[in-house]
Amino acid sequence: MRAPVDTIPAPPFPAKLPWVNVASLRMDKQIGRPVLVEFWDFCRVNSLRTLPYVKAWHERYEPDGLRVIGIHAPGYAPSHDEDAVREACARLDVTHPVLVDSENRMWVAYDNKGWPARYLFDAQGMLFDYHFGEGGYAETERAIQELLGIERELVAPVRPEDDPEALIAVPTPDQPGAYRGPYEAGGVWAVLEGDGEVTVNGRSVRVGHPGAYPLVEHDRHTEGVLELDIGDGVTCHATCFTPGLAPPAAA
Repeated sequence: MRAPVDTIPAPPFPAKLPWVNVASLRMDKQIGRPVLVEFWDFCRVNSLRTLPYVKAWHERYEPDGLRVIGIHAPGYAPSHDEDAVREACARLDVTHPVLVDSENRMWVAYDNKGWPARYLFDAQGMLFDYHFGEGGYAETERAIQELLGIERELVAPVRPEDDPEALIAVPTPDQPGAYRGPYEAGGVWAVLEGDGEVTVNGRSVRVGHPGAYPLVEHDRHTEGVLELDIGDGVTCHATCFTPGLAPPAAA
């Protein structure tokens, strides 16, 4: 959905908040170039699923003038820690600037509603395009190209369910803590922290850093039963279910 043009200015970044990959940035100093702002959390599965596109846009379009800025807004306890955010950026190979917004000051300034959320501002610092949640990648990239005055082949879908023409089935809602029981999804993840192991349907998964860990991956939306056991030294904050391609229609 295209936002009204020339009516919503980019909020300024609060002074003295920590940054990753850059000393600091000021939004008013970005005038003259388009800016893509992405709210994310390294513990949020949907943020991680969107991240490949954000990284690709940074690599593709920074030479043409685009500035990509991540705002790390915590949604789980482990992602409040600045050192954990810095470690996650290094582990996930995030090279664009990231503002560590542990107190959600930018979240309030944007009146943001969830993760991920991206806001594209034009060269005058006015909102040009926005998107909440996963998806909409082609629309965002076309808007970036429009602002830059270029036209190129778009980033290929990372997953089959990212294709704009794909039919997606709604997964089981995310559950707090460690979940055991039936589910329907394209994949299962857990938000974990600590040092130890969890057991997923009899298979061990090593935990050595806070974050979202993939537990089960299906080719498409599948019915299954999850048996998740949390070992000593590990805390499970949530069990998350990701969408998958809808099953083929019965003949």
